[in-house]
Amino acid sequence: MYREKLRTPEAAVECVKDGDWVDYTSSLGKPVLLDRALAKRRDELHDVKIRGNLMAGPIEVAECDDSQEHFVYHSWHCSQYERKLCDEGKCYYIPMVFHNNAAYYEYFLHVNVVMVSVGPMDKHGYFNFSVNTGVAAPIARKADIVIVEVNEHMPKIRGGYDECIHISDVDMIIEGEHEPFADVKTQAPREVDRKIAELLIPYIVDGSTLQLGIGGMPNAVGEMLAQSDLKDLAMHTELCSDAYLALYKAGKLTNKYKNIDRGKGVFGCAIGSNELYEWLDDNPGIAAYPLEYVNRPYVISQIDNMVSINSCVAVDLYGQVAAESSGSRQISGTGGQLDFLIGASGSRGGKAFICMSSTHTDRNGVKHSRVKPQFNGDIITSPRSQVYFLATEYGVINLEGRSTWERAEALISIAHPDFRDMLIKEAQERKIWRRSNKR
Repeated sequence: MYREKLRTPEAAVECVKDGDWVDYTSSLGKPVLLDRALAKRRDELHDVKIRGNLMAGPIEVAECDDSQEHFVYHSWHCSQYERKLCDEGKCYYIPMVFHNNAAYYEYFLHVNVVMVSVGPMDKHGYFNFSVNTGVAAPIARKADIVIVEVNEHMPKIRGGYDECIHISDVDMIIEGEHEPFADVKTQAPREVDRKIAELLIPYIVDGSTLQLGIGGMPNAVGEMLAQSDLKDLAMHTELCSDAYLALYKAGKLTNKYKNIDRGKGVFGCAIGSNELYEWLDDNPGIAAYPLEYVNRPYVISQIDNMVSINSCVAVDLYGQVAAESSGSRQISGTGGQLDFLIGASGSRGGKAFICMSSTHTDRNGVKHSRVKPQFNGDIITSPRSQVYFLATEYGVINLEGRSTWERAEALISIAHPDFRDMLIKEAQERKIWRRSNKR
C-alpha cells in the first residue's frame, strides 16, 4: 500500500485544480517539498486558496505570486514571517478561536487538498502528526485528498487522540530530503519582562498548572519559576515552548497533581529549539491533543489552580484588550487567549493574567502608553467582560466584577506615571472617573 501511494512532489500537486482550497495545517506541518512543487505550477493555476498558521518562511506559493491571481495565502494565527506577508499584502488573516478549530472545518470550511508534513510511518501503518497534533487531524478528515510529506526530522509525539493518521486514510505519500529544523532561540526576557514576572510569582502556588504563551514574558515567568521554591507544577497549554523545558530541567514540572491527564504535560502545538523537540520526542510524560480538547474552556476549568499567562499589545480604560493587532495591522491572532481567560476563570483557584509593558517606543523614538483612553480602530481580542488579571511593571490588578470607574482607576494605577494625568483627563471626559488620584 505504501509503494502504491508513493509519489514525487511534482506528481502529487497535479491534483490541485483552479479554485481549490488547500490546507498546509500548522508550524512544522508545513509541507516544504509540496509547497515548492505547487509554486512551480503557478502559471497553469488560478485562484487557488491556501490556509496555514504559525509557519516559518519561506512559503513559496505566497512569495511567487504578487498578483494573487494564481495563489492566495491565508493564516489563522500569524507567525513573525506571516506578519511580514500581511504587511506586504500577501497574506489574509482568518479570525478564529482555537477551541473551535475543529468545528470550523467540520461544519463550515471546505478542504479540497490537505498537504501536511508527518513523521515516518510506524510498523502499524500510522504517520505521526507530531507537534502539529493540535490542528491536523480535523483538517485531514475534511479533505477530499490527503497528501502526507514524510519529514525525517519530525519528533514522534505521544498523544491523547488524533495524534496520528493511518495509511488507509492517506491518498498520496511524499518522501524526500529535508533540512534540519531551524534551532529557534529563546527570546531573551527584557528587564521589564522580569519585573512583571516577579509580580506574578506570588499568585502561583505549588501544584499549579500553567499555560504560557510565547515570547519574552512567558520565558521570564518560566525562568523565575525554575529558580523559585515552587514545586510539582504542571503543563496544559496550546503552545509548548522552551519555558516548559526549563521548568522540567529544574525539576519543577511533574504534572503530579493534575485533576485530569495526571502525570501528562498536555499541549496542542510546539515551537522552539531542537532541544525542546528532542525532549518531546517519544516522551511518556507528554500528551498532544487537538485544540478542541486543549483549549476547550470546560476542560480547562476542570483543572484546579489553572494559571494562564498571556500578553497583549494594549488595553483601554474600559478593560478591552487588543492582543493581535496594532491599529489595523495584523500581528498575530486571537489564538487561545479568550479560551484560557474563560477556562482559568472557572477553575478552582484558577487565575488568568494578561501582561504588557506600560509603554512602547515607536520607530521614531516616541514613547506611547499601552493603556489607551479608548480603542479606535484596534481589533479587540478579549472583551472587557472576560478580562481577569492585568499586569504591567507597575502592578497587578483584577478587573473581575469591577465597574467602569473602578476599572479606570485600576488601569491608570498600572499605567506609566508619565501618562497618568492624561488618562485621568480622558476618563473624566468619558464620565468613568469618580475621584482624582492627584493629591
